[in-house]
Amino acid sequence: MGRLVYHHKKATGVTYVYEITGEYWDKERKQMRNKQVCIGKLDPETGELIPSKRRRSEELSSVAVTASTSVIGPTLLLDKIARETRLTKTLKYAFPEKWEQLVTLAFFLVCTGDALVHADAWCRNHHVPSTASHASQRVSELLQNITEDELQSFFKRWICEVSEKDLLCYDITSVSSYSELNEYVRYGYNRDGEPLPQVNLAMVYGQKTKLPVIFRVLPGSISDVSTITKLLEGFDKLDFPTMDLVMDRGFYSQSNITELFKRRYHFIIGVPSNRKWVREVIDGCQDALHSPRGYRQLDDTSLYMHTRQSQWPENGRRCYLHVFYNSHKAADDFEQLIKHLLICKNELDTDSLNKAHERDYEQYFIVKNTPVRGRQVEYNDKAIQAFRNRYAGFFAILTSRKMDAIEALAIYRNKDGIEKLFDDMKNHLDMKRLRVHNSGKMTARIFLQFIAAILLSQIHKTLREKSLSGRYSPRLLLGELESLTRIHYQGKYRDIITEASKSQREILDAFGINVNTL
Repeated sequence: MGRLVYHHKKATGVTYVYEITGEYWDKERKQMRNKQVCIGKLDPETGELIPSKRRRSEELSSVAVTASTSVIGPTLLLDKIARETRLTKTLKYAFPEKWEQLVTLAFFLVCTGDALVHADAWCRNHHVPSTASHASQRVSELLQNITEDELQSFFKRWICEVSEKDLLCYDITSVSSYSELNEYVRYGYNRDGEPLPQVNLAMVYGQKTKLPVIFRVLPGSISDVSTITKLLEGFDKLDFPTMDLVMDRGFYSQSNITELFKRRYHFIIGVPSNRKWVREVIDGCQDALHSPRGYRQLDDTSLYMHTRQSQWPENGRRCYLHVFYNSHKAADDFEQLIKHLLICKNELDTDSLNKAHERDYEQYFIVKNTPVRGRQVEYNDKAIQAFRNRYAGFFAILTSRKMDAIEALAIYRNKDGIEKLFDDMKNHLDMKRLRVHNSGKMTARIFLQFIAAILLSQIHKTLREKSLSGRYSPRLLLGELESLTRIHYQGKYRDIITEASKSQREILDAFGINVNTL
């Protein structure tokens, strides 16, 4: 029997076995060519040879081919990412006995976005780091056995790997759950607008590396503004290097800014423009804001901006308030105010007051109580027009470092990467609903999605850098690699990988994988 070669047909998924029966000189190509005869195909389940009908079974009796096939394309790419980001190294350090299973399940989540109950069937057909069973019960045991000490060891190491000299964006999202036994599941402000209890997921994301850095699970009833102190305490326990935190205005409070100064963290944070001290700054710089000297452009947005240095009242530390005015935003702000005041008036009329709206009741309404007519609620038109004339269209950013207003705004805008990360985790990585009832397993389950989010974020980053994001989404990219197969032989024969298509070569090249060395 001559030498054998294997050809994988992408369209059908079948691997055919050919015998090389001789050689001949190709006059057109001016090179030696092989004569090949198809002798059968590989069974996709057992990897054994199924003889061709054209060959007599007795002629093939001496052919001993024992092989197995597995899809290698997606995991080939994900393994490269895990090694280059040092994710694999960090997982080995924190989970020496479990890292292979964790990486395998993260690969499954990135490739399918499916529930973990389907992981075992997927792993049997794919080349993955772990050969252990990934049946539902085994996965449940794995999650149950992940300890808080292991998680903290991972984060302490991971922070050092990815966060040096980075700008760290901090934000919170809500994850709905049907669980009645999980103490973290509470009713609160549901960011997806769902009438369900939830847990809150706080995340820190590197603006330069485009990678998630750390997460914390919080009770669903906790508000954004009250989480900063606990976050900073957690950083201290992990020996977190002090860096710049980027946060939206939902995290602003006087006590939070004081705490950030106290712990020597630099920050770039949005400030609600309805704060008294901010409006005093706006009142004092109206002329400067509407001067050509204050006119700037960022991307396709035209704005007026002005920076005012001040001292923080709690400790006298120097800080900078950057005030911006956008005429298009002014119209939107006034419309939003009117819609909000309609809600507030209904609350006042029906005596169903909302504590969060107390300041608005006082500022924008005139409420009279008379013995005959009862409660009379009228709009404070003077205050409403004052907002429209002086404060609509304004927004503000507070920074601890001295910087140009346009630089502060560009950094602040770039924090939307963490919002895209939350969207990916919910819609791409099976985190729209939490199906875990135990709080310990819940944290471990979210940790799996955190690992998957690191891989997914790096795919997004590479696609943007290589100008491929317009052609491929991560799911489409990984699906394109599904026909790239590894054939493993028993005995002395070396494994081979089926021929890569043109699009597969383009994808692998973009991620620095040389198909000729596979």
